[in-house]
Amino acid sequence: MANIAVLGLQGEEGLWVVDFSAGTVTALPAPSTGALKDADDLRKAGATVTKGVNLAVLATSADAASGGYMDAGGGYMDADGGYMDK
Repeated sequence: MANIAVLGLQGEEGLWVVDFSAGTVTALPAPSTGALKDADDLRKAGATVTKGVNLAVLATSADAASGGYMDAGGGYMDADGGYMDK
């Protein structure tokens, strides 16, 4: 199984390489050709592109994520996996 992911966040220009084995996150130079450039162009146009990722959620901080708060809108994920409003 792969231990590397490429991430791009909405509102951020660049892409990032996450190496789960090494525990690192590194800026990735902007792709100039190939499938990654195509996917990045789609992302910049507003599309969400996923492959091999089964959970990705934006959190406001590491503390918020570890406490179960999973979005900037103030909602949280409960123990059963349902979305709950505060």
